Amino acid sequence: MAFVSNSQRGKSGTYVFSSRPRPVESRSKCSSGSPTEQSQYGSIMYDRRVIRGGSRSQHVLPAKSAMQAADIQQQHSFRGRSVDLMRSREAWFKSGDALPGRKHVDVQTESYLEELSLILVTKNIDCQTDSFLDRPASPLFIPAKSGDDVATQIEVGELFDFDREVQPLLEVLVGKTIEQSLLEVLEEEELACLRAQQRAFEQLRNAELAELQRLQEQERRRNEEKECRIAQQREAVRKEKETAEMIAAQACAQQFLAKLFPAVFASLRRHGYFYDPVERDIETNFFQWLMVAVNDTLEKRNSARLLLDTIIHDIAVTSQDFFADLEPIILDT
Repeated sequence: MAFVSNSQRGKSGTYVFSSRPRPVESRSKCSSGSPTEQSQYGSIMYDRRVIRGGSRSQHVLPAKSAMQAADIQQQHSFRGRSVDLMRSREAWFKSGDALPGRKHVDVQTESYLEELSLILVTKNIDCQTDSFLDRPASPLFIPAKSGDDVATQIEVGELFDFDREVQPLLEVLVGKTIEQSLLEVLEEEELACLRAQQRAFEQLRNAELAELQRLQEQERRRNEEKECRIAQQREAVRKEKETAEMIAAQACAQQFLAKLFPAVFASLRRHGYFYDPVERDIETNFFQWLMVAVNDTLEKRNSARLLLDTIIHDIAVTSQDFFADLEPIILDT
């Protein structure tokens, strides 16, 4: 919308000024350029400070504002924690007495140390103005007039009538607000209808899903029962077959063992697996002791004979030597 102003003179020769209504321009604080180039028209319907909608609807902050509020709350919590930590540290440092032989001393921890003293350093300074007179103030500079002066007489109500010119703007604002409100109410009613339809659809779908799950569970139970019956029948057939095989094997074994038992017992008896306990005791214990005792007796008898033979041999050798020594003496005599 461009600003158009009409200035003309009436029939009586008086100056008349009229302008069509226009929206208020939103000018920034630091704007450069002409007003016509930088003009941006705004509507109150898009102002963030205006909350639209029904009185019962809940106003939800934008995500950015919520995030900023959460950040501010987190900063306040961190600041409170840091203050509590500093207070606890100061209380911990202040509490407690010094150890025996020591004392607490205040120490400066700043980057630049200062000399602390209870004596305030004072110094007297005097000031005396010179004996000069005050200079009078300089007169204001008033430039000389050049050209002709022109004036315009404007009566009250000729330049701008607020009540008359603000009426179209108010009609537009109120009409747009009512229209937007009606649209929002219709949108809320449509959303409520859609939610009701969605709830009905969800209920129907849940009922169908429950019925489908029931049928699936019934089919699963039937399949499990069928598989169980088939497994039981197979197990019964297998056991019957095993029983028949065991009966046949038992009959064959009995027929085979009827002729095998006498031969086996005769072979075992022949190989000494079936024996008389007294005979086995005599063979294993008595005969072994008897053989050991006979061997000991024979060894002792042989040892005695060897000893007797050795003694006889020694006596014979001694007698031979004695008689050999006596033979020359007998010959001499």
